Amino acid sequence: MSLKVGDIILSERTFSVRDVGLFTEISGDKGNHHIIPDEQGRLVIQGLLTATLPTKVGGDNNILARTMNFEFLRPVFTGDTIICEVKIEKYERQKNNRTAISASFSCENQNEKEVLKGNFSGVIF
Repeated sequence: MSLKVGDIILSERTFSVRDVGLFTEISGDKGNHHIIPDEQGRLVIQGLLTATLPTKVGGDNNILARTMNFEFLRPVFTGDTIICEVKIEKYERQKNNRTAISASFSCENQNEKEVLKGNFSGVIF
């Protein structure tokens, strides 16, 4: 995929109890809210698990991140579907034959409530 300034990349994911369990095991983030369901039977998704949506763009495009900024705005629960919009802000070839890139992102739940926003920058190999 060839990126350019202004491109918008969308990704979507519905988080499951299994996702939380696997991330809990890998990350060691064992807060009670990730293990004990609330009164509606839901678990809270780890913030960094939610943040895998914008970082997926990096993996899909061979980006080596240098900075990542996340602002977690509201909780995400099991069963929530999150839609992430990543906008390419900078894409420029450097003298070292690498490409510098920066992007901003916003993630909303199925109720169109923003749950996460931020930005990242890095280089493409």
